[in-house]
Amino acid sequence: MTLFTLRWGIISTGWIAEQVVSDLLVDPTTRGTNDVVHKVTAVGSRSVAKAQKFIDDFVNGDKTVKAYGTYDEVYADKNVDAIYIGTPHTHHYTNALDALKAKKHVLCEKPVTCNTAELRSLIATAKENGVFFMEALWTRFQPLAKEVKELIDSGTLGLPVVVHADFSVDFGIEKLPLTHRMLDPKLGGGAILDLGPYPLIWTILALYEHPANKRTKPSNVTGTMYKTPITGVDCNTSYIVTFSPNSSTGSTLAAQAVLSCSMNVASHNPGVTIRFEKGTIMIDAPVPCPLRYTVQYFQEGKPGEIAREDTRTFEYVGSGWHFQADEVARCVRDGKLESELWSHDKSILEMEVFDEASFHDWVPCASFDLIRIAGPPSGRIQISRRY
Repeated sequence: MTLFTLRWGIISTGWIAEQVVSDLLVDPTTRGTNDVVHKVTAVGSRSVAKAQKFIDDFVNGDKTVKAYGTYDEVYADKNVDAIYIGTPHTHHYTNALDALKAKKHVLCEKPVTCNTAELRSLIATAKENGVFFMEALWTRFQPLAKEVKELIDSGTLGLPVVVHADFSVDFGIEKLPLTHRMLDPKLGGGAILDLGPYPLIWTILALYEHPANKRTKPSNVTGTMYKTPITGVDCNTSYIVTFSPNSSTGSTLAAQAVLSCSMNVASHNPGVTIRFEKGTIMIDAPVPCPLRYTVQYFQEGKPGEIAREDTRTFEYVGSGWHFQADEVARCVRDGKLESELWSHDKSILEMEVFDEASFHDWVPCASFDLIRIAGPPSGRIQISRRY
């Protein structure tokens, strides 16, 4: 098979871009990838000097990489196939929209947008321009996640019943400047948008994607927040996602996920616990990039009594960001407009869950303010625009 090279333009030069680019440059053969390779060809920042410093520090000073002082120049570069967007949450919509209109493939950092309305607009734009678009939910592409998914789908453990998942980071918010991304409402600050995708990814993998669910959306989503008095963004958020049998879709799954995220306390271990009829899967923290999981198999006819326990540990060169990049490269090579592993409907579900979990709570976004209006008994949210 001919080696396919995907040429990347990088938007923003912050910490997350540093991590992604460092992984892009890892020799793909170290992770068993022999069909695609990545090359950074352009970096955009607020100044040429800042972009060049990023190239010097994280792209080995490669003289062939263009340093730009605007994002528009990256979008216009003919040597760029795909754009990676690592800007603050509230900039994702505008940055992705501009890149898609320039007919560039886009990998946009999570959360892909601040609400469902923005996301649907981006998906429509991507399709109109015939380009690939995906949220950078890197966890879904890692070897551990793929193996856990295979185990779940095998039916060995029976049907899933309950998912418990948490992702928390103690940012020391009392000492952060008010302009920090976790505290500033204008940057989409708070726990749910920054940390919330990670507990939810395991819910989507274990429940939404389960064969018995038939891709049926949750029957109910509820949430509660504690907002820090420092700036009013959510500091601690808990949300419950319920899946019920549905005769119209054929779903027979009855399961629930109890999820949480906090920005003033560290995560605990295990980060994810998936409880089944015949056993339990426990996934070590940190849940964005776990390297070990344990399976407990119950004795037949004796629920809760452990017959045996198996633990699997994973190792690879890099930090785990490169697996999603490989997926983008393969999809672009094959002419696909979305990934099957993290398809548009999963990102839409993510945004819908966050919209409902934060019901009656304002979440800032780039293109318009959210006005959350009390909806019908189903609890669905109506979103209107205020320019």
